[in-house]
Amino acid sequence: MDALDLRVRNHVYHRFVDLVRAPTVDEVAVELELAQDETEAAFRRLHDAHALVLEPDSSTIRMLHPFSCVPTAHRVDADGRSWFASCPWDAFGIPAALGVDGRVSSACPDCGDAIAVEVVARRAAPDDLPVHFQVPAGRWWDDIVFT
Repeated sequence: MDALDLRVRNHVYHRFVDLVRAPTVDEVAVELELAQDETEAAFRRLHDAHALVLEPDSSTIRMLHPFSCVPTAHRVDADGRSWFASCPWDAFGIPAALGVDGRVSSACPDCGDAIAVEVVARRAAPDDLPVHFQVPAGRWWDDIVFT
């Protein structure tokens, strides 16, 4: 990752946390004083490097791990705001990434029962809930949206 891509990636993450939504290519271009095509090319390279996930055939950001830019079953309330995570594993990454306490809310994919976990001082409570991943970790990027 070159200096430009790192600058764009870091800016996108900071703006996502501030806005509670993904910034657009146009917004990032203006804020970083870059040409729109240069910014869009950086988004594409970041996508190819798995640093973010774009919507198919688009420059719209779908995922900024651990954040999801689209609603999912995994909601995280932290620092007075709410975000969605792409999966249960990523949900715990949001309070960790922000360095704050939080609450992870989801539902059991088997029975539909609500699940809530408090994250306090980097510890989950309860801490004995199972999680199941349908796809082995080595194949996640085969279809990261499904995973």
